[in-house]
Amino acid sequence: MQLATSARHQNLVIGPTPEPPSIGYGAIVRMAYAGASQSALTRALVARVQGPVADPGALLDLATLLMLQGGDLAVEGAQMQRHAIALQKSYQITHGSGLGLRILAFVTAGDFMANTPLDFLLHGSDAVLILHFVDTDTQLADLPVHDVAFMAIGESPENAAVLRHLHAQLQHWPTAIANRDAATIANLSRDRVTRTLADAPGLYTPPTLRQSRSDLIHLLMTTPIAAPLILRPVGTHAGAGMARINGAGDLAEWLRAHDAPEVYTAPFIDYRGSNGLYTKQRIVLIKGKPFAGHMASSAHWMVHYLNADMANQPARRADEAAWMAQFDQDFAQRHAQAFTALYHRIGLDYFGLDCAELPDGRLLVFELDVAMIVHDMDCPQIFPYKQPAMRKLFAGFLAALKAMAKNSAD
Repeated sequence: MQLATSARHQNLVIGPTPEPPSIGYGAIVRMAYAGASQSALTRALVARVQGPVADPGALLDLATLLMLQGGDLAVEGAQMQRHAIALQKSYQITHGSGLGLRILAFVTAGDFMANTPLDFLLHGSDAVLILHFVDTDTQLADLPVHDVAFMAIGESPENAAVLRHLHAQLQHWPTAIANRDAATIANLSRDRVTRTLADAPGLYTPPTLRQSRSDLIHLLMTTPIAAPLILRPVGTHAGAGMARINGAGDLAEWLRAHDAPEVYTAPFIDYRGSNGLYTKQRIVLIKGKPFAGHMASSAHWMVHYLNADMANQPARRADEAAWMAQFDQDFAQRHAQAFTALYHRIGLDYFGLDCAELPDGRLLVFELDVAMIVHDMDCPQIFPYKQPAMRKLFAGFLAALKAMAKNSAD
C-alpha cells in the first residue's frame, strides 16, 4: 500500500483515481425533511445519468432520492444504488471548503440508516467524507487518500457477514480507524447486548431472546403468557411490526398479521415518569463521553421522536430544552457510572443508545447501535435549543477524529 510523501498527507493512504463527487445523502435528506421541491435536482441528476459519459456520482444521488420516496420507488432506488456501486466503489462528499479532515468511511449498500450517519455528523465542517462501499468480497487495498478511516456499517442481519469479513483486515490497518472492531458492531444485536450488559452497574437491559416464528407458535400453544411482552421483528426499525403482547389473544392476532421469520422478545417494562408520560432519550457516546441526541415524551409506551409529535407539544419541548441545556451538569453526571460501564463493555469509539430513566436511578437500555440517526434538521423556530446541542455533538465527533488522525500521524 503506497504512502504519500508530502507533509500535509505524510500518513495518508493513496488511491489510484479521484473519487466521483456526490451531493451526499445528508443534503438530499435535508431537502426532503424541509419539504423542499426536489424536481429540479431530480431533472439535473437524470440528465447527468443519461449523458454520453457514465456519471456514477449522479447515479448514486438519484438512487438516494428514489429510496427516500418509499414503496416501489425505493426498490428501484436500491437497484440503482447497486448499479452505481458496481461502476465505482468510492464517492466523495465535500463539506464546506473541503480543506479539513479527509475521512474514509467503510459503508454498505442500503438507505441512510444502514450506516453511521457521518454525512449528518459532519454538517457545518470543512471535512471531506469518502464513502467506500464494501461487501463480503472486498479486499482493502488501493484506497482513496484519507487522514482517518471509520468503520461505519451498522448492525443488522444483512450486514453481519460483511462486518465479520472485514474484521481481520482492519486489525492491522496502517492509519487510524474509528470503530475498528467490526466484530463488536456485528454483536450489537438486541439479544447479545442484553448479555453484554447483564450485570453492568447503573444499567438495566431487559432479558431479550431471539425467537423463530415456530417458537412463537409453540409458546402460544403450550405456555400461558403471564406478563406483557414486547415483540419486535428482527432487522426492523422505527417500531415496524413491534407490539405489546398482553396474552394469548394478542399473540395469535400478531401472528395472523405478520409473517416475520424471527423476532426479539423481552418483558415489557413500565418506564412512565411521575407525569404519566413515557420518556426516552437518545445519547451518543464519543470516546466514552456522552452527548445529548434528543428526548421525546409520549402517553404511548412506544416512543419515537416523530410519533411523539414534539412539534405540537410545547411543554414537552420545554422539558427537552432543559434536559439538553443541563445535560453535562445533570443527566451525564447522574449516570456517569452507567456511561463508563457502557464504554468499557462495548469498547467502540462511537455508538448511540436509546434509554430511559427508571425510578431506582438506573438507565433502562432499549437499543445500542452505531447507525442511530442524530441530526440538526429540526425547525429552528420550533426547536431553537436543538442547534446548540447538535453543534456541540458534531464538534465533539470531529475533534475525536482529528485526535485519532494526529495520534496516528505522530
